Amino acid sequence: MAENGAEAPQIKMQVLAQFIKDLSFENAVAQKGISGDVQPDIQVQVNLDAKKRPDDHQFEVVTKFNITSKNKGGDEPLFLLELEYGGIFHVENVPEDQLHPFLLIECPRMLFPYVRRIVGDVTRDGGFPPLNLETIDFLALYRSELARRAESEGEAAKPADA
Repeated sequence: MAENGAEAPQIKMQVLAQFIKDLSFENAVAQKGISGDVQPDIQVQVNLDAKKRPDDHQFEVVTKFNITSKNKGGDEPLFLLELEYGGIFHVENVPEDQLHPFLLIECPRMLFPYVRRIVGDVTRDGGFPPLNLETIDFLALYRSELARRAESEGEAAKPADA
């Protein structure tokens, strides 16, 4: 309870919809053929985006995954998977100063199990062993993006001849 006797309003979050916004999978092995020993080196890049929708308390959150698999010891790509997965969320009672991190941490965390399944299914259906993405720490991702932006703004503020 708050000190004045009133309870803080309960945060409400509801997933209204989930959808694949964009999906692309390229199997370079099937297209070009790769000979010899194949040892995949997988790189996963994640970007997040959130925006307010016209309806009250509704937000669209999109997770963008760019997953590349190259043969270790070479630059030959094995596959490339690009996925944009979105969710429409109804969010209430989150303080304004906490809304941005809430949308970019909690909402992607709710979507992630579905993204993991899609990635596993697509890689399996594309002729590879299913890729089971490791759990992503969206809090750490959010903090690193804030640090990157602060650093780039600091670089932009420096005089060009310094």
